[in-house]
Amino acid sequence: MLRDKNIVNVAVIAHVDAGKSTLVDALLGQSGVFNENDVIVEQVMDSNDLERERGITIYSKNCAIEHKGTKINIVDTPGHADFSSEVERIIKTVDTVILLVDSSEGPMPQTRVVLEKALREGLRPIVFINKIDKRDQRADEVITECFDLFVELGANDEQCDFPIIYGVARSGIAMVEMDQESKDLTPLFDLILKHVESYPDNSDEPLKMQISSLGYDDYLGRMGIGRITRGTLKSKKPYVIIKRDGTTHFVKITKLFVNEGLSKVEKVEAYAGDIVTFSGISDISIGEVLCDPDFIEPMAKLEIEKPTLAMNFLVNNGPFVGQSGKLVTSSQLRSRLKKELETNVGLEVEPLDGVEGFKVSGRGELHLSILLEKMRREGFELCVSKPEVLIKYENDEKLEPIEKVTISAPDEHVSQVINALNQRKGMMISMDSLDGYTKLKYLVPTRGLIGYRSEFINSTRGRGTLEKSFDSFQPYQGDITNYRNGVFIAKEAGKTMAYSLFNLSERGRMVVEPSTQVYEGMIVGINSRSNDLVVNPCKNKQLSNVRSSGTDEAVKLLETLKFTLEESLSFINHDELVEITPDAIRLRKKILVEHERKRYNKTID
Repeated sequence: MLRDKNIVNVAVIAHVDAGKSTLVDALLGQSGVFNENDVIVEQVMDSNDLERERGITIYSKNCAIEHKGTKINIVDTPGHADFSSEVERIIKTVDTVILLVDSSEGPMPQTRVVLEKALREGLRPIVFINKIDKRDQRADEVITECFDLFVELGANDEQCDFPIIYGVARSGIAMVEMDQESKDLTPLFDLILKHVESYPDNSDEPLKMQISSLGYDDYLGRMGIGRITRGTLKSKKPYVIIKRDGTTHFVKITKLFVNEGLSKVEKVEAYAGDIVTFSGISDISIGEVLCDPDFIEPMAKLEIEKPTLAMNFLVNNGPFVGQSGKLVTSSQLRSRLKKELETNVGLEVEPLDGVEGFKVSGRGELHLSILLEKMRREGFELCVSKPEVLIKYENDEKLEPIEKVTISAPDEHVSQVINALNQRKGMMISMDSLDGYTKLKYLVPTRGLIGYRSEFINSTRGRGTLEKSFDSFQPYQGDITNYRNGVFIAKEAGKTMAYSLFNLSERGRMVVEPSTQVYEGMIVGINSRSNDLVVNPCKNKQLSNVRSSGTDEAVKLLETLKFTLEESLSFINHDELVEITPDAIRLRKKILVEHERKRYNKTID
């Protein structure tokens, strides 16, 4: 026996906004990780600026705490469906999962996805009913719904007999019974140790471990992350790596780190059961196996989920190129995407023929828009095309990705939602009404949901919720009619005038403010009708020497429509682009000059 303490690995899984990161905060806070003089921030594991702004976990992260002499490695996982393949790999490295369920909402679509992966691995989850201080909590019903979900997903008797714990992650309390008094999370700590056996200490056997995720360091390069399945991993010692194609190579670990609290601490060796990070293998990839040279044993292949959505990342050829961003060339774009491929294994990049740009494929709109937002903040300027769903063919049959959608909306707005989803080739699975709200479950083609979220918010007056997760590939559902209105296109370059925008706003909604620099071919507004209009937003009122009462009223403009990056990508048509720069997001036509655009449209009609 080489280990000086027991090791248990636990992943926290749940739907978006169920409170995963908040629970991890509380676990860290109550385990003595922080010193008295430390400044403690909320969602301490969400260290990335984007994660803090959006309030979601994007990258899975590890930390370690100690309770009663046992080291507990905790993995905070992403909750969004676009990152479900990462959750699947993480689940292969843990001994149990804490499934967080909201006491009011109950199991949501992504709850089902992550739970199914855990059950398939044979794990016995702990169910944590969170937010029991809500006025509309219905914990007993939610537990029944969880049990039904376990049965539906084919859980065995042992898995269905899951332990339940109640709590409020924000307040850092947990209790075994609803009516118990509790001051901290001790009942949860104790339950983890009681429910899960420590990982067996086989540290004296030959090494075997599989890479479950990747990291990157500016000084150390690409880093492998995974759990030591067997044996002891030592720094500076030679090993054999089994690549994804089955070939083997001799490698040497240069640096080895284990988790202690929130920090990664360099060690000379690490033991069986621990989650480690190491450097020294520049081309390491997900699913590869590190072995003792005398005992080369492959492990089950880790599948990397294929992309479902693609966009073209193009070099910015607009008139304002280089004004705010300094990284604008195709070679800079290529090297940045190549660097992203080091750690973002769900991404695929291929060069485009005939144009300066790349086709980038990912797991969904959020997956790709987060990459774009990171690049924008790094000083990149680029143009992006409308997202396109990746169609695949099997036995000469055309298949497309289908999403499972769960909607909750006020009864008075449900008819609009149903009508919109039916037009998008959706198929209703179930419909239930309770307390003035209707819950709908639908199967909808992924391409039908692109751009629908903003329409859904408008049609439900902001009172509805829409959750979706990938369901399956099914036969192509047929063409979906685009009901988007036309746009106002700037006729010439210049600065927009309030006078012009006021007159144009009678025919539609503006997307630019007064005194905004625009260029020919840039989209400045949304028409109230289906056709595009070329307009002059830079025209000012004709001045004269004659003064007359009532002709010089102050111009009052309607509020300008502002698009986020995701909304912009969802809004544009196939002949349009989103121009992304560090200080602006602009909408434009692919062909900027009007007569060239007309000539091109005639060739494709």
